[in-house]
Amino acid sequence: MEELKRIVEALLFASPDPLSVRRIRSVVPGLETDQVLESLNELKADYAEDTRSFQIVEIGGGYQLTTKADYALWVGKLVETRGKQRLSQAALETLAIVAYKQPVLRSTLEGIRGVNVDGVLRTLMERDLVRIVGRADGPGRPLLFGTTRDFLMQFGLSKLDDLPGIEEIEELVGRMSDAPEEDLPDGEEVPGEGEDPEAGEVPEADAEQTETQ
Repeated sequence: MEELKRIVEALLFASPDPLSVRRIRSVVPGLETDQVLESLNELKADYAEDTRSFQIVEIGGGYQLTTKADYALWVGKLVETRGKQRLSQAALETLAIVAYKQPVLRSTLEGIRGVNVDGVLRTLMERDLVRIVGRADGPGRPLLFGTTRDFLMQFGLSKLDDLPGIEEIEELVGRMSDAPEEDLPDGEEVPGEGEDPEAGEVPEADAEQTETQ
């Protein structure tokens, strides 16, 4: 069992993405689900007992080694942001609506926000935070949007049921809205509230391709 535990640890260490129990079993033939879970639980206990700076968390439908929040300052200095842009308040608000209302129509998003959401929606899809999940019944069969696995990973969630309450989301949006608005590609301005952005609609061809994936 000790050897199996070290194998699971090595897989977690080597993987840049969360590993599901099924994925671990596919790499190590003959493993049962309960053996994988037992190894994970023992590793968690080992790390807690040794007061390590890292931990195993369940996130995005799998398990991943992450550094503890206590060391975020130092890790942040190491990796910086590497040019990663923050989402604007408009994008965060739209993403929150998608997360809590999914599957949701574009018209529903625009009705809640009171503005055209084509530009922000395109950005969220390019960031792999939002995807097309199907089509609604009705005239024209409009597209339905939902969140992605990357959304779960970036927000530290294991599943959608782990979403925080509305009050917590509003607090998060309030904190992050002070960051520079950079949710659109270079050369395009973030539309102001009440404006009708013309960043272009999500192309139908792309929609069909996404839907079939």
